[in-house]
Amino acid sequence: MSELPVVVVGAGPIGLAAAAEVLERGLEPVVLERGSRAGASVAQWNHVRLFSQWSELVDPAAGRLLEATGWERPAAEDYPTGQEWVACYLAPLAAAFGERVRFGTEVVGVARRGRDRVVDHGRDTEPLTVHVRHADGREELITARAVIDASGTWTNPNPLGGDGLSALGERAAADRITYRVPDLGDPVVRERFAGRHVAVAGSGHSALTALVALTAVEGTRVSWILRRGSVGATFGGGEADQLPARGALGLRAKEAVDAGLVQVVSGFRTEAVARDEQGRLVLRSGDGRTVEAVDEVVVVTGFRPELSWLSELRLELDATLQAPVALAPLIDPNVHSCGTVYPHGAKELAHPEPNVYLAGMKSYGRAPTFLAMTGYEQVRSIAAALAGDHEAAGRVELVLAETGVCGGAGLFDEPAADASSGGCCGGSADPELISLSAPSTDR
Repeated sequence: MSELPVVVVGAGPIGLAAAAEVLERGLEPVVLERGSRAGASVAQWNHVRLFSQWSELVDPAAGRLLEATGWERPAAEDYPTGQEWVACYLAPLAAAFGERVRFGTEVVGVARRGRDRVVDHGRDTEPLTVHVRHADGREELITARAVIDASGTWTNPNPLGGDGLSALGERAAADRITYRVPDLGDPVVRERFAGRHVAVAGSGHSALTALVALTAVEGTRVSWILRRGSVGATFGGGEADQLPARGALGLRAKEAVDAGLVQVVSGFRTEAVARDEQGRLVLRSGDGRTVEAVDEVVVVTGFRPELSWLSELRLELDATLQAPVALAPLIDPNVHSCGTVYPHGAKELAHPEPNVYLAGMKSYGRAPTFLAMTGYEQVRSIAAALAGDHEAAGRVELVLAETGVCGGAGLFDEPAADASSGGCCGGSADPELISLSAPSTDR
C-alpha cells in the first residue's frame, strides 16, 4: 500500500496541516473537502476575531511549505479574524497543494476494502476505501493507505434541548433560532436582532461573545439561559488568563451582566419551545419555569461529531465524550483542570482499525477544550507514525496557555461546585472558534 495516498477529510486548519505534515514526510496526501473553498466552516464565522495570535495559528510544516512559495508570514502578535485566517493562510495553503486538494467532494463512507466491520480476515493487509460524492452527483471510490478525519464538528451543533435532543417545538421554531454567533456587522442580521428580546443559551466563550455583541445593539433585551446552577466562574480567568484576548472577553461579559444589560436565568434546562398569541417564543424548562416573549434565540451550546459515515470502521470511542478512549480522560471537561491537556498524538488517537485517525476538533468528540495548536501537534505525530518514525511520533510536546476550562455541566449544576473552582477557571469553551471580534462583537 506504499504507493497509495493518505486521504485527509476536510480542508480546514487541521486538515490542511495534516496534509502538510504528511507531504513533508514524503507521503502523498489527498484532501477531500465538501465545501467549495478552503476553510469553508471558518468562513461561516469570518466576522469573529480569534483569541489566539498568528504565532499559534500557523502549523509549522504548513508554514515551511508556504514560505517556499514566497508567502509572507503575518505578524506573530496579531489576532486575525476568521476571514483573515482564511484569506492570509488557509487559501494560500490549499493553493500550494494544487490538485491534491479537491473541493466539492463529500466523503459519504470509509471502509476496509472488501470487508465490512464484522470481517476479521485481511483487515491488516487490505487498504481503506473512501466513498465520495461530488457536487455534480458523481460517485467515486478512492483507495487509501490511511485516513485522517479532520472534518471537525462545526456542521453538527448541539440543540437547545437540555437533554441533548431537540426540545419539543424546537424544530418548528427554526425560523427564530440560530445556532451561530450572529454577524451583527451585517445590516440585515443586525435588523433582525435590533430592538428584540433575544435569549442566548450556552455558557462557553461563544455565548459570552453573543452577549457582549447583542448588548451593544440599541434597544435589544438579552436573557442568558444557563443550564448550570449559577454563573460561577463562567467569565474565566480575566486578567490572569494567559490568552489576554480571551480574558478580556470574559471581563466585558461580566461588565454587561453587572450593569444589568443581561438578565441571567440559571438552572434552566429547556424542555419545550412554543409560540404565544403574538407569535413570539416561550421557552419552558423541565421544572416548569418559563422565559416568555422571546423574539430570537441564539443557541451556542457546543458541537458534536458526525460519525455515521464511519460506521463500517472499528473505532474505539469513549461512551461519554465520543472521543478516542485513550484521549477522553485527558480532555474530559467534567474533571479537566486549567491548562492540563496532556501531550498526546498518534498513540492516543489510534483505533482498532489500522491507519485510521480522528484529528482536530473531531477527535475531541463533545469536549469543548480544543485549540488549533493542539490539532497541529496531533497531525505532526500522526504523520510521523504513518511514515514509520515512531520515535518522533511518540515525542509529543504541547504547551498550552491556561484554557479557562475546568469543568462541564456535570460539575457546574450546583452553586457549590462553582464556588470551589480555581481563579483561572471558567466555563466550557469552543476554543478553535472563540475570540475577540471587531468593535462590539467580541467572541
